[in-house]
Amino acid sequence: MAQAVYRFYVFVQVRYGRVVEEVSGRVLVQPVDEFNRPRRVVTMVRVPLSAGEVEALFEGWRWSLPSAGAGFLPAARDYVAASLWRRVGLRISESARLEVGDWYPQMGAHGAVHVRWGKGARGSGPRQRLVPAIDGVDRLLAWWLGEVRPQFGDDLAGGRAVLLPSRRGAPGAGRRAVCAATLRQGLAGAVARWLPDWSGRLTPHVLRHFCASWLYGRGVGLSAVQALLGHVWVSTTAAYVHVPAERIEEQWAQANARVGVRLLGAAAAASGMGVVSGAVGAAVEGG
Repeated sequence: MAQAVYRFYVFVQVRYGRVVEEVSGRVLVQPVDEFNRPRRVVTMVRVPLSAGEVEALFEGWRWSLPSAGAGFLPAARDYVAASLWRRVGLRISESARLEVGDWYPQMGAHGAVHVRWGKGARGSGPRQRLVPAIDGVDRLLAWWLGEVRPQFGDDLAGGRAVLLPSRRGAPGAGRRAVCAATLRQGLAGAVARWLPDWSGRLTPHVLRHFCASWLYGRGVGLSAVQALLGHVWVSTTAAYVHVPAERIEEQWAQANARVGVRLLGAAAAASGMGVVSGAVGAAVEGG
């Protein structure tokens, strides 16, 4: 049943997502979350969004924050959450359950985020991991915790306060963690405004795929990407990585160049061996 619902919504999102949004004013959301998503479902191949498209989305989103007025705090929170999906590949459920004390700014070169509620394999329970705050996440969290998060009004002492709070809860009584649906809506609204061609298609999980492809394209090894994303199997990580055709062509050209160098070297060595053999033969005959 879950498989049928999941595949139906995938079809509708891809084929009619824009139409549904234009008619109803609401973004079509996949109701089957990643924990209940059926395994081994074959979906259509999609062209992944480019680095330029992602940069355009987040650039417009970032510059719009100061003009958000009363909506600044939730807009900034949604931006931070989406940045974590984009830059270090956190799952939406992992980011929603982070606490202030899960940020360790002195750990390593960039600091690290302690993910305590990572997805386990086949119901094995949460799998913890440390996620290095690479790709600007250290500066992002310094800004969030230093300037924005205190404005929600609850006590951050002790580190047990949620990192990404809801607006619910009286100041001083502790904020609740923001729910995944709210974060999805925040991303959908930003996409509709700053990257409309991807409305109804760009989800938190797509940004997680982008993170894997982006890091791999910059030379980060597959096993390192696997550790960052918290995958049990490297084959899962390999399925996340979308290698652009340009890189395949580049790698092909480099491989051909290396083969050419080896062939030239072998030919030169063979030619040198021939000269030496001739000289030795002449010396033997002369002796």
